[in-house]
Amino acid sequence: MNTNDVIIRLESKEDRRAVETLVRDAFWNVYRPGCSEHYVLHVLRDDPAFVRSLDLVMELDGRLIGQAAFMRAAVTLDGGGIREVLTLGPICVAPDLQRRGYGRLLLEQALDRAAAQGFGAVLLEGNIGFYGKSRFTFAGAHGVRYHGLPEGADASFFLCRELIPGYLAGITGVYRTPQGYFVGDADVEAFDEQFPPREKLRLPGQLF
Repeated sequence: MNTNDVIIRLESKEDRRAVETLVRDAFWNVYRPGCSEHYVLHVLRDDPAFVRSLDLVMELDGRLIGQAAFMRAAVTLDGGGIREVLTLGPICVAPDLQRRGYGRLLLEQALDRAAAQGFGAVLLEGNIGFYGKSRFTFAGAHGVRYHGLPEGADASFFLCRELIPGYLAGITGVYRTPQGYFVGDADVEAFDEQFPPREKLRLPGQLF
């Protein structure tokens, strides 16, 4: 991978449908038959919690190959009050360029931009095998619990990275995924009709 050929920039309005198509291609049949992530991104852009200054795309030789989006979120503290954080997603790279370092490059530069803008921490649901390479750790180590998860349940999917050292030190509290990520199946289906038909497959390892 030659990083000199890569450009990471803000998404423009003109990029939006191409980005949705990229997200659809990247997530199709990964977590469920078909996917919803392209519609989630479509909806999130109009959410007040959407961070436009971190709505990023990646280009390689003029081709759109990746995207990353952030939302403002919060940890509700056990002692009262909140601690503002970010959550990340969707984030993706074109299927033919995955596992070649582009995803990590996009992630690292996105996190650097978030830190430069003064955000203190990022909480997300993801695979520690990937995100751990970018210094994410289990959120429980920072005193943060995932909303609705029973005590003792596996929380290894719930990850955190402090962007400001010590930002979450000394707290305990609960994180709730921003409501904008929850979309209805009927709405996803209606939106997906705007794209070329693709076969939905039930595959091993899907979550839904």
